[in-house]
Amino acid sequence: MNDTVLDYKAINSKVSKYCIFFLLIFLSVKVSAQERGKVTVIRDPLFDTLLVNRADLNTDIGTRSYSSYGYRIQIYNGSNRSAAYSAQAKFNELYPEMRTYISYREPNFKVRAGDFRTRLEAEKTVQELKPLFSPMFIISDKINPPKTVVNND
Repeated sequence: MNDTVLDYKAINSKVSKYCIFFLLIFLSVKVSAQERGKVTVIRDPLFDTLLVNRADLNTDIGTRSYSSYGYRIQIYNGSNRSAAYSAQAKFNELYPEMRTYISYREPNFKVRAGDFRTRLEAEKTVQELKPLFSPMFIISDKINPPKTVVNND
């Protein structure tokens, strides 16, 4: 019986040591935790202007056109700026209803034409343009969709 009492006291002292250890750790974590503070936001005053105008910008959604992926015909690719602008002017004279775009990525200028939704539409136009512009490619690109006509009849 004497041995069981000693074992009980040994177990009890170990448990109390662990409890005190975890209690000290818990209290130290609790004491070192951050307290709630005040957050100061520094922003550009133009941001407030943008927020005010946001409602006006969103009302024009019906009249805006969003870009999507489609095809364009590349009619010029080269490093000569004047040749790129002359190719664009020549194309605009022949097809004034079709949009043209010039992009520059060093060292080349690229002139692309049209906003085609399908590759088939672009290929039909390439067949028409083959005698006028020799090296043409069909390029997958972001396009501006054509303007839709809304009739209120």
